[in-house]
Amino acid sequence: MKNKKEALVVFSGGQDSTTCLAWAKSKYEKVYTVSFDYGQRHKKELECARSIAEKMGAEWEVIDLSELNRLAPNSLTRDDIAVDKEAPEEGTPNSFVEGRNMLFLTYAAIYAKTHGITDIVTGVSQSDFSGYPDCRDVFIKSLNTTLNLAMEYEFDIITPLMWIDKEETWALADSLGVFDLVRNETLTCYNGIIGDGCGECPSCKLRKRGLDRYLERRQGN
Repeated sequence: MKNKKEALVVFSGGQDSTTCLAWAKSKYEKVYTVSFDYGQRHKKELECARSIAEKMGAEWEVIDLSELNRLAPNSLTRDDIAVDKEAPEEGTPNSFVEGRNMLFLTYAAIYAKTHGITDIVTGVSQSDFSGYPDCRDVFIKSLNTTLNLAMEYEFDIITPLMWIDKEETWALADSLGVFDLVRNETLTCYNGIIGDGCGECPSCKLRKRGLDRYLERRQGN
């Protein structure tokens, strides 16, 4: 039988995962979080993750996946590769880390099973997937089936943000009472700047576009 009292959140300390943490806190009696050190140059996100998890009363652990830095060089793990300011018309952006979400969720599943947890919450979104193939719903469903078969365990990978855009993600954070925390204390910027970020990288532009739309809508109500 599934234990619906506990959940594990894949947690980066960014806008999406923090909103998912607040969502999980509203649904479960106990919430765990796990973050990953994969050699990211915006490593400050791990400090944000720890601070936010403590503030929100969730257990936090970090797992070392730094080998990704060597295997999949990209603009998030290499200082000598500049982050694309715009997503390419074809192919994946140079901020895409090969296999990242697959590895994150696989390690999260191992952690979950050893802690007797079935529900794994992650903040991926097909609506705002920015060209990342491992944020699509079909991938999540496929991996969920694979993990269940691989470990003979009934995992349930839950994606609260899958079909909503950044405007709606801001709205969800607001409804959960964490709007200010998400706006001021999360790190979404690829260049490692907390809050509103650098304003230049694709992640910051996507975040700001959604925020502006949500604030305009909120002010009109």
